[in-house]
Amino acid sequence: MQKKILVVDDEFHIREIIKYTLQKAGMTVFEATNGKEALSIFESILPDLIVLDITMPELDGLETCKEIRKKSEIPILFLSARDEEIDRIVGLEIGADDYVIKPFSPRELLARINVILKRIMKTSLPAQIATNFKYGNIALRTETHQAFWKEQEINLTATEFNLLLTFLEQPQKVYTRNNLIHSLYFSEFISDRTIDSHIRRLRQKYSEAGADSIIETVHGIGYKLVISS
Repeated sequence: MQKKILVVDDEFHIREIIKYTLQKAGMTVFEATNGKEALSIFESILPDLIVLDITMPELDGLETCKEIRKKSEIPILFLSARDEEIDRIVGLEIGADDYVIKPFSPRELLARINVILKRIMKTSLPAQIATNFKYGNIALRTETHQAFWKEQEINLTATEFNLLLTFLEQPQKVYTRNNLIHSLYFSEFISDRTIDSHIRRLRQKYSEAGADSIIETVHGIGYKLVISS
């Protein structure tokens, strides 16, 4: 089945480059020129992934992402002409899965999109091999892509779900950032700070559900899952 990608950018030539690249890779592309238009199209087509520019008229990418996150955990990849670290961190903190700086290589963009889509497929296991994971009060159901703290369901993005799944597969292991980058199928361009941002979001969501910090920082090494009360 062809993947549906919604490309949101106010620059026509950028949309054309992305559209050509993704269609050549066998994907179906839908276009929007601003955030408001994107929200309307999103509701009607339910895409598999959104490529979302940050700086746009009507409604910028950050606000658009916030609106989408109120109702969906669909993967979002940000585009931006700004390379400041704070922009990348803010984008990831509000729920983006990845971040590409303009000008970009269409080949790299396609690779990152494929990485995210593969990450989704990792948790879309057939029912006969679906698995439940549990560690203390933390639980995951891979068949239904559900995460829980005690009996309370936690809404996670595909990236956050796979990050937690990685920890639960070997709950006693201390993971370096490189371990986590590799396990999540991130490309070589992803920085350690990206992993840190996803860890913070995961901790925050469980904290809001009443959990203590579920992931411990092992200084000088990386991160480890802990049994939280």
